[in-house]
Amino acid sequence: MRMWLGWLLAGWMSFGVAAGAQDYGDTPYVPTPQVVVDRMLETAKVTKRDFVIDLGSGDGRMIITAAQRFGARGFGVDLNRNLVQTANRNAAKAGVANRAVFYEQDLHETDLSKADVLSLYLLPEVNLMIRSRILALRPGTRLVSHDYGFGEWPPDIEFIMDAPGKKVGRDEKSKVLFYVVPAQVAGKWVWSAPGGTYDLELDQVFQKISGTLGVNGRRANIDKAQLSGEQIRFEAVVGETRYEFIGKVTNNAINGEMRVAGAAHAWDATRTMLREARFHDLKPGVMAR
Repeated sequence: MRMWLGWLLAGWMSFGVAAGAQDYGDTPYVPTPQVVVDRMLETAKVTKRDFVIDLGSGDGRMIITAAQRFGARGFGVDLNRNLVQTANRNAAKAGVANRAVFYEQDLHETDLSKADVLSLYLLPEVNLMIRSRILALRPGTRLVSHDYGFGEWPPDIEFIMDAPGKKVGRDEKSKVLFYVVPAQVAGKWVWSAPGGTYDLELDQVFQKISGTLGVNGRRANIDKAQLSGEQIRFEAVVGETRYEFIGKVTNNAINGEMRVAGAAHAWDATRTMLREARFHDLKPGVMAR
């Protein structure tokens, strides 16, 4: 299958379609194997509470499957009018037209703010074009991508699976990449709790965090640090005392629990200094991996 970038806004791989032109039939229609669709939705842990948006929705199978199997609601967008019409007919035939809708629309002009789960199958260059928009979504938003990643942003889960009947590539394999939009936690946080006054200095590169914990002026590096959406956890040993933290990030506050030498206390931290998290896009001309 040919893929080219003569016109980036149209030269993106819709779900099951390599789109180099907007007229149906001008480029080969290549459905994504249903087994890959199923696995992507399973990896994203879609439920009936989720709203799913599919960028490049092709014949609609991603949103239709999300509605049929998992009870989710959502919509898909595609530049190909005939495919959009086909997808809406397929949703009606499947009995999920009230929960699965498709629009003829440019993905760059699509409001993504309602998404609990975002699915896509786009060219890697286009992934980079929309990466900053995705990272600006609500922390905890899940993202599942077929075959291509987002440059420097490492996936939380990545695997290769059999894709019988796949019309692109030589080995009938697909790569599935799963991401969770991270909260922005870089900066300085302070709080008071049993044992004195505390501060936390955090650096962040996407969902990877590092930093130091201060307790009454003594400092130590944090370890076992994890950030998944709004959920943060880490540990540190200051002096001879081990501290463990788990909490939820909401804008400039963290609320949760801290354990000091095994004893649990409330953890309510406030950010007093915002540091820029490294969510930047690659420089123009740098290719995604």
